[in-house]
Amino acid sequence: MKLFLKTKDFSVSGESFELHQDTDLDMLVTQPQPENLAPYYESENYISHTDAQKTFTDKLYQAVKQKNLSNKTQIIENQVDKPDSLLDIGAGTGDFLATAQKAGFTVAGVEPNSKARQLAAQKGVHLEPALSNLKGRQFQVITLWHVLEHLPNLDEQISTISSLLKDNGTLIIAVPNFKSFDAKHYGTYWAGYDVPRHLWHFSKTAITKLFDRQGMEVISIRPMWFDAFYVSMLSEKYKGNKLYLISAFFVGLWSNVKACFTKEHSSLIYILKRKK
Repeated sequence: MKLFLKTKDFSVSGESFELHQDTDLDMLVTQPQPENLAPYYESENYISHTDAQKTFTDKLYQAVKQKNLSNKTQIIENQVDKPDSLLDIGAGTGDFLATAQKAGFTVAGVEPNSKARQLAAQKGVHLEPALSNLKGRQFQVITLWHVLEHLPNLDEQISTISSLLKDNGTLIIAVPNFKSFDAKHYGTYWAGYDVPRHLWHFSKTAITKLFDRQGMEVISIRPMWFDAFYVSMLSEKYKGNKLYLISAFFVGLWSNVKACFTKEHSSLIYILKRKK
């Protein structure tokens, strides 16, 4: 693998990291990968483990999250004849599972962060601390919303996730896309890299090849339109731009416009099924 980019952890530790390119899979790998990642999540700045509404960024994130919840549910409902069992891996504070439950799914979730699990429990959503707790069960739908990039031992994790999916089930994965315009525009400062919490950085080719090993294929790819704006806002803040909102709006807008032609949006949702 060759060096692609040098960057740093802008949100928690300030430590420097490198991204190395796996040319065969067309993906990037964070180096070094800390043996203990837990401290890199122990921050009030790591918003997906909280329901914070303190800052403007917090409020914007929560507003976008609410809009995305309905979009996610609609995508899933379009893939199934009727709601059955659903597993959300990396469930955060449980908002998506609470929404899916209301839509008629029997839900299960995994979240290693104890504080996030406690917040989910207050919403009536029980989350397991580890995927191994679900061994032997299978689900109609499995979702990973911006989670796959966080998982160590990638091939092993993909194999485990595949084993939890029913034969006719649907796997839905959302990940940042380092091929997007905003990723190229911000380079070192692109918030979508989020090292070292993001261990892997995927392209369409990478997702296709990684899941092909488990006999799965991508049947559809959807954009996450809001991500271009939110990621651009964080990236502008990392650059120290006091007028970050204005700049981020135009970069996010242009990224989405370009993606209408290139299909390389800031984040992509992959819908996968087993090969027949």
